[in-house]
Amino acid sequence: MNSGFKCGLWFLGGLIVGAVGVAAANRGKVDFKPLATDLISRGIDVKDALLTKVEALKEDVEDLTAEARLASEKRKAGKDAAEA
Repeated sequence: MNSGFKCGLWFLGGLIVGAVGVAAANRGKVDFKPLATDLISRGIDVKDALLTKVEALKEDVEDLTAEARLASEKRKAGKDAAEA
């Protein structure tokens, strides 16, 4: 299958899903508010989890940078002491 055909199938599938959604909404059988609320709350949970991971990663990088600076200073001090 080539790329254009795959894209066409995805587009057609999206149209079908959209049409089914519109038909269900028009019949009043689907209440979107609880679904939207649940989806948004899960999105907030994912965002919070991601921010926690990013903060932990940021702290790890800061620790590594501090250790690298300390090692560099020790190396420079040792080099200066050897030259003197």
